[in-house]
Amino acid sequence: MFFEYPKLLFLLFLLIPLAGWYLFRELKGKQAPSLQVSSLQPFLSERASVRKILRHVPFVLRLVALAALILATARPRSSSDFETTSTEGIDIILAMDVSTSMLARDFQPDRIAAAKDIAIQFIAERPADRIGIVVFAGESYTQCPLTTDRITLINMMKDIQTGLIDDGTAIGNGLATAVARLRDSDAVSRVVILLTDGVNNRGEVTPLTAAEIARTYGVRVYTIGVGAHGMAPYPVMTPYGVQIQQVKVEIDEELLKQIAQITDGQYFRATDNTKLMSIYNQINQMEKSRTLVDSFPVYRELFMQFALIALFALALEFIMRWIVLRRIP
Repeated sequence: MFFEYPKLLFLLFLLIPLAGWYLFRELKGKQAPSLQVSSLQPFLSERASVRKILRHVPFVLRLVALAALILATARPRSSSDFETTSTEGIDIILAMDVSTSMLARDFQPDRIAAAKDIAIQFIAERPADRIGIVVFAGESYTQCPLTTDRITLINMMKDIQTGLIDDGTAIGNGLATAVARLRDSDAVSRVVILLTDGVNNRGEVTPLTAAEIARTYGVRVYTIGVGAHGMAPYPVMTPYGVQIQQVKVEIDEELLKQIAQITDGQYFRATDNTKLMSIYNQINQMEKSRTLVDSFPVYRELFMQFALIALFALALEFIMRWIVLRRIP
């Protein structure tokens, strides 16, 4: 048992002067003038002696009531019991390609907008997980570290756009940054979902080296190649404004498969919004590792017990003082 407000227990020291005052009053009463009678025999009966002892009980009950009220006010609590619950929780980093090729419109309205919208739904469906966001193009950076704050995650996902960093596709850098965010994680399962629509052409870390690092830290990587087969419409700036031209879709599927294989993950190819949604749903189902988690201690409030003791003591004092020991003038 412990008390939420232990400083209030100092009020118990106030009972000491109260007890001293009562004893002082009793001793002083013995020195008061006495009444001379012819015989003390009527006052020496057993009944009289019991009554003499009982006359101190109301004061003792009053002290007990005050002590119980002080203890109740200090909010006594018990935490001997713990509630054990099961939850589905893992650490996930969403590594997203934000190169300008993600503006291709083989997805609706384009690749990057579709990837963001579907990722937001994925985030919303995993309330027990810590999720973070890494973005990469010619370089990479952490958009949002691991967190369970869904509002922050969704807002940070919405803020993702192309053109904020050097263009290109540094898959190795993006994966290495994601693994670095999971390196110190103590979660049972650590996952990177890497989404790209291109071929690695930038970065200081090669994709396979990053995959080996991921395997070393026990990070599983799901790779997603985004783009239709063949050609895709792409907005191109011309002297006459933005025009849509057909460009060849180039995805290094062999590399993405190797990354997934090295890390015990899986490779997926998304050719439209529906397929991408289906892929996230598959990953959502595969990455549900149930773990037992000890929740916060189950606190049991003991206030009522002490309050009832105080109430009982006051009621008993009333009975003793005004019924059992009642004085008739």
